[in-house]
Amino acid sequence: MATLRDLMNTSVVSATPDCAVAEAAARMVAASVGSAVIMQGAFLAGILTERDVLRAAASGEDLSESVVSEWMTPDPLSADPSATAEEAAQIMLRGGFRHLPVVEGREVCGVVSLRELFAARIRR
Repeated sequence: MATLRDLMNTSVVSATPDCAVAEAAARMVAASVGSAVIMQGAFLAGILTERDVLRAAASGEDLSESVVSEWMTPDPLSADPSATAEEAAQIMLRGGFRHLPVVEGREVCGVVSLRELFAARIRR
């Protein structure tokens, strides 16, 4: 079975908690990814997903003024690169989310999405 090391997207977009939502969203669009990891120094502080950006936009707030920390999921679950696709899928389905940071030690080395997990399953 494939591991997350084989499946994860290593083009990780990052932002800080005080970054404007509009700026983080622009980075996500530029990289063609659906999430940004939110870093506080060297530590994973949260994750901002396309779903979070949509909620922020629907709120009517000015996204160039609204900061990521108001909309991100703080302290997200993560997985080790050696985890299997099935293990990651179970974590994501239980938690009800579509993007999972992949962390080795304390370093974010990628993000895996349900799309990558489904694609791996279909290729099998």
